[in-house]
Amino acid sequence: MSLKIKVYSDYVCPFCFLAEKPLEEAVKGKDVEIEWMPFELRPEPNRTLRPEEDYLQTTWKQSVYPMAERMGVKIVLPNVSPQPYTHLAFEGFQYAKEKGKANEYNDRMLRAFFQEEKNIGEIGVLTDLAGEIGLDKEEFSNILETRKYKDVHQKALDHAYKQAEIQAVPTFVIGDTKISGIVSKERLEKVIEEEMKKQPPDDFPQGLTCGIDGFC
Repeated sequence: MSLKIKVYSDYVCPFCFLAEKPLEEAVKGKDVEIEWMPFELRPEPNRTLRPEEDYLQTTWKQSVYPMAERMGVKIVLPNVSPQPYTHLAFEGFQYAKEKGKANEYNDRMLRAFFQEEKNIGEIGVLTDLAGEIGLDKEEFSNILETRKYKDVHQKALDHAYKQAEIQAVPTFVIGDTKISGIVSKERLEKVIEEEMKKQPPDDFPQGLTCGIDGFC
C-alpha cells in the first residue's frame, strides 16, 4: 500500500515553491502517493502583499533568497503588486486534478509566479499556463469564467482550515505525522521511513479468479 503524503500549499508562498525540491528528492524510488492540497493564505477580501513594502523586501533578503541559493533554486520576489488572490488558480487546479495533471499544474503555477513573475490571478495568464501542460485552453477558460469549480475549491479550503486545522504553509501530512514549514530532504526521508514501517503488509492474495471452464 502506498504511503499517502498531503502537501498543503498556496501559490503565493515562496517556501511552498522551495519545498518542492527536497520533497521530490526524498520520495525518489519510494512507494508514495503525493496529493497537493489547496490553502489560501490571504483569501478575499483580505489585503494581499505588495512587493515594494520594506518588511517583505527584508524577509526575502534575510530568509527566502539565502535558502534558495543554498538549495540551488532560482526564485525572485515577483513584481506583481498587489499580489494576486489565488482562488481562480486553485479552481483551475481542481479541473487539472480531474484531468490527471494536478502535480504538473501545481508546479507550473509556482514556477510561473516565482520564476517568471506572471500574474496568476488573471484568467488569461492561467489559461495560457494550463495550455502549456496540455489542458484544453477553451474549456479551462470557460470553467474559470463560469466558476464551475468554486464549490469544489471551497470544500477543499474548509477541509484545510477546519478538519486538517492547517494554520501555515507548507504543511506536510505524511501518514500520521504533520510537519509545518519547509524541511530538509533528510528529515522528510526519516519521517517517510518511519511512517512506512507502520503500513500494514500487503499480503492479501492477488489475482485469484474463477474461469469459465469451472476451475477456480
